[in-house]
Amino acid sequence: MTSAQTSNSEFPETDFNLLEDSEDADNHNSGITATRLSLQFQLDDSFLGQRIDQVAAMVWKDFSREKLKQWMKEGHLLVNGNIVKPKYKCEGNELLSLDVELQVQTAAQPENIPLNIVYEDDDIMVINKPVGMVVHPGAGNPNGTLVNAILYHFPKSSELARAGLVHRIDKDTSGLLVVAKNLEAQFSLSKQLAKKSVYRIYDLIVYGNIIAGGTIDEPIKRHPVDRIKMGVLPGGRDAVTHYNVKERFQNFTRVQAQLETGRTHQIRVHFTYIGHPLLGDQVYVSRVRVPAGTSETLNDQLRGFRRQALHASKLGLVHPRTGEEMMFEAPWAEDFAALVEVLRSENQAY
Repeated sequence: MTSAQTSNSEFPETDFNLLEDSEDADNHNSGITATRLSLQFQLDDSFLGQRIDQVAAMVWKDFSREKLKQWMKEGHLLVNGNIVKPKYKCEGNELLSLDVELQVQTAAQPENIPLNIVYEDDDIMVINKPVGMVVHPGAGNPNGTLVNAILYHFPKSSELARAGLVHRIDKDTSGLLVVAKNLEAQFSLSKQLAKKSVYRIYDLIVYGNIIAGGTIDEPIKRHPVDRIKMGVLPGGRDAVTHYNVKERFQNFTRVQAQLETGRTHQIRVHFTYIGHPLLGDQVYVSRVRVPAGTSETLNDQLRGFRRQALHASKLGLVHPRTGEEMMFEAPWAEDFAALVEVLRSENQAY
C-alpha cells in the first residue's frame, strides 16, 4: 500500500523541485467555483510602462495572451473596473479583475483508468503514477494517459490547463505527482515552484560505484541530432542535481537525488554525464551491461529490467488553501523492489 503522511515540521533550509520555472503568483485574491472564475491582481511599479495584455499573460499564465486579449475586448478582464485596449500602458498601480465563465481547456477524452491516489481533497490530488503510463496525450499516445484518467475521475479538471497537472515524470518512471483541482491551487503551486519550495526525492540505481554524494551542476539542452535525447551541452538551461549514496553493490549503486531544477530527463542525463547511467535506461544506454561472473539470477533480472530504474518516492509541498506543510511518500514499484533484492543477494559489495 502507498503510504502518505503530513508533517508540521520545517522543510530543509534548501528545498528542491521538479517543476518548470514560472512567474511568481503573489498578490492573487481569488474566489473560485467549479465553472466561474473571479480573480484580482494588484500591480506594482515593476509593471510600469508595459502593455496590459503582456502583463495579464505574465500574471495569469495558464491562459494564452490571445485568450486574455479576447476577454479584455469582451469586458471580462477590467483595469480599475474599466475596459481598456490590449495596448494600454500600465502606470504600475492598477487593479486587474478577471471575471469569466471557464471553458474546456483540453481536447483529451476522459477514460475509466484506475488511479493510485495517495491523497485527495477539494484542492489537490497526489497520485502515485505506475510504470508505463504516459502523463500527457500526444503523438502516438492519444489515449490511456494520466490526463485521460484524471478527466474521468474529476471531470471539472477539463476547465484547467493540462487538466490541473503542474509537472510530469517520464512514461517509464514511477512515483508521485501533484495535480491541482482548481485554478487557485494552480496559482499557489506555481508560486511555490517559483520559490523552490516543492520538495522531491527520487530513488535510482546506476551502473558502477559512486563513492560519495555530491552535486552535478551542468546545463541541459536537447541533443542537436537525436531529438529524443537531452544532453549536457553549452548554451543549455541551468540544471542542478544533488545526490547521496544510499546503498553500494559490487557493480551498481543505489542513489537518492534531489532536484534543484526540473529539466527534461535531468537525472538520467546528469548521471550519464558523470559516467554512471541509470540501469535499464534504453535511451541513454546502448545495451544492457552485465558484469563478468554474474549469476544466472542477476543476469535474467538485468536483461529483463527494460526501463530506467527511477522512482519519485517523496513529495513535499505547502497546501494551497490551509498553508499546511505536507509530505507524501510512495513505496518502490514492484519491479524496482525486486531488482534491489536481487542485487542485495547476487551482487553484494565486498
